[in-house]
Amino acid sequence: MSALLEARSVGKRFGGLDALMQVSLGIERGEIYGLIGPNGAGKTTLFNVLTGLYRPDEGEFLFDGAPLPVGEPHRVAAAGIARTFQNIRLFANMSAVENVMVGRHVRTRTGVIGAVLRDSGSRAEERAIHARSLELLEYVGLAGRRDESARNLSYGDQRRLEIARALATEPRLLALDEPAAGMNATETASLRGLLEAIRADGVTVLLIEHDVKLVMGLCDRVAVLDYGRKIAEGPPARVQRDPTVIEAYLGGALHA
Repeated sequence: MSALLEARSVGKRFGGLDALMQVSLGIERGEIYGLIGPNGAGKTTLFNVLTGLYRPDEGEFLFDGAPLPVGEPHRVAAAGIARTFQNIRLFANMSAVENVMVGRHVRTRTGVIGAVLRDSGSRAEERAIHARSLELLEYVGLAGRRDESARNLSYGDQRRLEIARALATEPRLLALDEPAAGMNATETASLRGLLEAIRADGVTVLLIEHDVKLVMGLCDRVAVLDYGRKIAEGPPARVQRDPTVIEAYLGGALHA
């Protein structure tokens, strides 16, 4: 069975800087796949190319065996890939439920005319969007904060709200860029439980994370980037013992 997502020799340059060089990897259906590496290794750049924010200079992504749209985030989302961002990007003055509803609209059928005329079909669809958004807020543990403005939520709750909004697009692959950043130990443990539940419900997870303990305890497989190249890939226990990975993180080989 082919991988759900394949990166094939993906390259990306910014001027004279090679941000990604011949990066290839495959993510199987139903796994939690970690992407780690030192700051500046190219992790977020890979996410941005994958989700259409950047165009690759070389290579391609295949999703469920078909080429992903290049440079078109809305078509990538429609194909079944949703993401969160390293820096939280919520609509700060909108309520929690309204933020999730925005994500849900990628799956709506009502066109411009229906939205303007507010016919019975568009009203029914809007009620369904609202109901599903409330379900997702409960799923991520925010049912009691549904009417609060996003700006008034705690940092950890804002992270959860971003995940709920991403799930509203009905993704088959959920790409999370440092979801545990800024969380305390209790919030991180709760996040781990949420990600395990998401995987159990059939969504494949791609995770960028600096919390190595979380990655090693949660992910089925891990890939390591360094200076835009993939230097290791495999089960967490093997990757964390890899001398190349140790050198990349510590700046030199370990000696007895």
